Amino acid sequence: MAEQAKVTSIDAIEAFRSNLIVFLSKAKPTLEEISGDVVRTRMWLENEQTDHWNKELRRRQRDLEQVQGELFSARLSRLAKPTAAQYMAVHRAQAAVREAEEKQKLLKKWTRELENRTEPMVKLIDQLHGFLTTDMVKAVGYLGEVVQTLQAYAEARPRPVANPPTEAVEEISSSETGEPLPQAASEPNPSEPSDS
Repeated sequence: MAEQAKVTSIDAIEAFRSNLIVFLSKAKPTLEEISGDVVRTRMWLENEQTDHWNKELRRRQRDLEQVQGELFSARLSRLAKPTAAQYMAVHRAQAAVREAEEKQKLLKKWTRELENRTEPMVKLIDQLHGFLTTDMVKAVGYLGEVVQTLQAYAEARPRPVANPPTEAVEEISSSETGEPLPQAASEPNPSEPSDS
């Protein structure tokens, strides 16, 4: 005789499925946000910061040319001698130009480094995102089917009969043996009239 399956945890499977849906609803946006942050950082480095420091370098070079021109004019002029402040202004302008050039070099380095450092992790995030959007969605559907199947199985299994009617037992017994079963003395037979 085949053993019956004991279906006792349909609610646990349904709870797990619900928790999985909640997890997916939170995990997918988080992964998308991480990928978006990497793209925004790359665009910030390549566009915004590069444009900023290109403009800043041009402005600082113009400032340097201006103070150098003023110093050169002061040297050529016999009426005014170059002052210490003019020399200091030239040194400050030269330092500002060098700083802008260093920032440009640093931006180029970080643009390359960002790609090299983030690419392996972005690939892993993309793989995980693909897993969540395809395989895990299929798993949620499969768990839904499992719950439906188990509920149908639980509803269809035969229920044990507690006390069969006496007449049915008598009919079954008499058909098997050919003789009626004796009735219990305490049970009145409704078909016979009582003596009282």
